[in-house]
Amino acid sequence: MSTVTLPQATGRRKEASARVFLRPGSGQVVVNGRPLEQYFPGVARRYRVLEPLRVTNTEGRFDVYANVEGGGVSGQADAVRHGIARALLSVDPNLRPVLRQHGLLTRDPRAKERKKYGRKRARRGFQYSKR
Repeated sequence: MSTVTLPQATGRRKEASARVFLRPGSGQVVVNGRPLEQYFPGVARRYRVLEPLRVTNTEGRFDVYANVEGGGVSGQADAVRHGIARALLSVDPNLRPVLRQHGLLTRDPRAKERKKYGRKRARRGFQYSKR
């Protein structure tokens, strides 16, 4: 008996981390056990999540299963997007130029800046009071 390994990849953005599995199928996307439409109700986020499949013309060829944790909704959507792009790369290395051209393989390094002492937030100082 042989075990079939599914293409798997990890996507990250901000504090969110997503494990993404691809399986040949009809294009069904499940995030944390829920359909994509239910997990990301906004159209814009769903559009972003499915971008790697759209630019590589592989929509409807794979079922996507993602487990995502940490961060907020936007960070999680981008983490799943990054994971899908990486998983597609493990399926077909010839997709690299297309994914790279659309910036889907680059991990967005932006993170929250730490709060500094003597300030209210990272950069915001306290309000000056003349009187």
